[in-house]
Amino acid sequence: MKQLSLRIRNWIIKYMIKKILYRDGKYYYWAQGDLHTNFGVVKETEIKKAKGNVNSHTGKDFLIFGATFADQFKKIKRGPAIMLKKDIGIVLTNTGIGKDSVVLDAGTGCGVMAASLARFVKKVVTYERNKEFYELSKKNFEFLEIENVQQKNKDVYEGITEKDLDMVFLDLPEPWQALKHVHKSLKSGHFVVCYIPTIVQVMDLIKSSKGFKHERTVEILERDWHVDGKKVRPKNQMLGHTGFLVFLRRI
Repeated sequence: MKQLSLRIRNWIIKYMIKKILYRDGKYYYWAQGDLHTNFGVVKETEIKKAKGNVNSHTGKDFLIFGATFADQFKKIKRGPAIMLKKDIGIVLTNTGIGKDSVVLDAGTGCGVMAASLARFVKKVVTYERNKEFYELSKKNFEFLEIENVQQKNKDVYEGITEKDLDMVFLDLPEPWQALKHVHKSLKSGHFVVCYIPTIVQVMDLIKSSKGFKHERTVEILERDWHVDGKKVRPKNQMLGHTGFLVFLRRI
């Protein structure tokens, strides 16, 4: 961000994850200074020069590797419930958006979906009517150093200014209230994706989707596996229902 305040710059320096340390099933995220763990203290000087492995002052060995954009999400400020990676991925891969796309994200919350979209598209416009969430997402975009997001403290139910949009994402209690505005602003053949928690909302949305073709409604279930030599089995717990994703294509 080209004109960040000194306060924001200092906050980014303090919390931006630069290295990941791992030992015995535990991850430690390092931004600056010495890292204190239950396996001992790892000196900042050692972390900066380490490649592959680093030792604590008690001689305990850690794997060490660089942080990625996905790691930074662990440090953003949260408020409302966020989109999970399992749900974000299907939106990116099923809507045809790319580096030249301009998309709208309404019901931005703390900005997780908008930040994810911004990495793949030319521009993201966000509509968030809650002033507190608007300020929260602004701080997160600054922390993640995302520059191609245009924020608006605006209610999408009242209208959309932008035209010829390549995709619209709605994370709202009643997304059908915005469909008439979406229809005017979305390119023909392009998608509006609605993220809603209950099947009753899905039914109400489909019933009100005149001018759109219902392509699909999906929920993503995610189950990790335990892999240890020949001991291979699904883990007992899985990440189940978080919400329905409804894909509507503008006619």
